[in-house]
Amino acid sequence: MPLTTLTVFTFRPGHARWALAQMGTAPPQLKRVPGLQFFKLMGSGANNGFGFWPNLRRYGLMAVWDDVAAAEAFFAEHPLWAAYQQRSAETWTVHLVPFKAHGLWDGQAPFDYTPTVSADAAGPVAVLTRASIRWLKAPRFWQFVEPTSAALAQAVGVRAAIGLGELPLVRQATFSVWDSARAMQEYAYKDAKHREVIQLTRREKWYGEELFARFQVLGSTGTLDGQDPLAGLFLPAQSSNR
Repeated sequence: MPLTTLTVFTFRPGHARWALAQMGTAPPQLKRVPGLQFFKLMGSGANNGFGFWPNLRRYGLMAVWDDVAAAEAFFAEHPLWAAYQQRSAETWTVHLVPFKAHGLWDGQAPFDYTPTVSADAAGPVAVLTRASIRWLKAPRFWQFVEPTSAALAQAVGVRAAIGLGELPLVRQATFSVWDSARAMQEYAYKDAKHREVIQLTRREKWYGEELFARFQVLGSTGTLDGQDPLAGLFLPAQSSNR
């Protein structure tokens, strides 16, 4: 069964130039990694990734692996991973399996594989929304989405929320982890500002391509902003150490 992972890197001072250069030099190496079906290397912005200006010390790697063994081999021994770790102040990797996904990412459906869990399963869930924003709609997108997304990190039940992007301004993604599916749904259906933005995206056709995916969180390793966002949600035997 495939495994999806998201890693967030926070680089040490003095390594911003190296990290930025990897946006161009790392993808050819990642294409040759055995068992890596799909990947996206992304940058981030200020204010937890939701700000207009870039954060040159924070990046993300979304990956879909053939299986757990392929992911473990990369994290254990690949020189590119080692190079990232050597320059990072901290890394956080979360392990995921999709409940459901719809839409495309650069014409692909990377999370369209059969889940092994029910959408009603208990435990923490993660949500990924990703969109290619039409250039002429970008000013409207940032007018509404920047403050709304920044407020997401303060929502009840959120363990982590981060903005990521493949290209500044027009290829954006939001990743969030919630205590439970119920907490996520309470926000999605009852937050007035969130509902307003969803309606605007449909009515004004902001996106040329979009994807939504919901995942069961299997576990994580490392820290984000000095802490484990999933602390207390898993028994020690349940937490992933890959």
